[in-house]
Amino acid sequence: MYYDKFILFYDFLFKFTHAQSNRKNIENQFEAITVLNLQDKYFDPNWHFHPHYQIFTVIEGAGTRFIGDNIQTFEQGDTVMIGPNLPHLWRSDKAYFDQEFPQKSHGIVVYFSESFLGNEFLENSEMQSIKRLFDHSTRGMVLTGNIQEATVVALKKIVIQKGFDRILTLLALLHQLSNSSDWQPICSSGYVNTYKITETERMQKVHEFVLKNFKEEISLSEVAEIVNMSTSAFCRYFKKRSNKTFLDFVNEIRIGNACKLLNEDQYTIGDIAFESGYNSISNFNSQFKRMMGCSPRVYVSLIGKI
Repeated sequence: MYYDKFILFYDFLFKFTHAQSNRKNIENQFEAITVLNLQDKYFDPNWHFHPHYQIFTVIEGAGTRFIGDNIQTFEQGDTVMIGPNLPHLWRSDKAYFDQEFPQKSHGIVVYFSESFLGNEFLENSEMQSIKRLFDHSTRGMVLTGNIQEATVVALKKIVIQKGFDRILTLLALLHQLSNSSDWQPICSSGYVNTYKITETERMQKVHEFVLKNFKEEISLSEVAEIVNMSTSAFCRYFKKRSNKTFLDFVNEIRIGNACKLLNEDQYTIGDIAFESGYNSISNFNSQFKRMMGCSPRVYVSLIGKI
């Protein structure tokens, strides 16, 4: 019996570590911070969370990002800061997984712990603004305007720096961030991560299935079967963990795709509805207005399109 339990644990451990094989171990015992210059066909497609703060910017690439209970499309320039144990995933668009697709993905990410300069780091009076910044980041922060530009410059600088110079640049960036109002919270107020590490594989399967199939009709029973749950149990599980229904989750992905296509200005409203998984224009318009606060046509006018 103990042997069987050991095998099950080993199997989970292998899957979990393998799922994160594209990312350098951020538990670096010899450096205060970890910096990754990510350049590949697509970003790490695994849904996960970790006990570190993270600042990430997209230099090249496009897709959908999931942070906590928020779903948004991303493109070049998308820059965020997220706090510890906030589930996240940057899923590159489907085209990036095609070896014939010419474009690549490029991002820069910095990981650090709250005590990267010592356990008493935040207790000093000079650090109170940074402490507030860390508190804000528990919901995630999408950076805009001047601070977004400054963050990209700092991350590009940190990539080529070593040692203490790297720490000085990060401290200066944190100071700038803590004194800026050019950001918006990502997750809803009161969002709390209720997932366990052992559940990452289950949610990964859900994300992968929906992102691959959102243009088609998605059966709730089919998704529940994929994660070995009954339909009713899956609905309760997903709502409790994601702070939204599974149907809302699917619609957010579909409407996010629609917004991306509307920005491209290459398709009719009808084509966009179909390409986003809606067979009914009226249903598409209704869902779009519910989530975006306006109709697709008004949205087009707001982004300066004809």
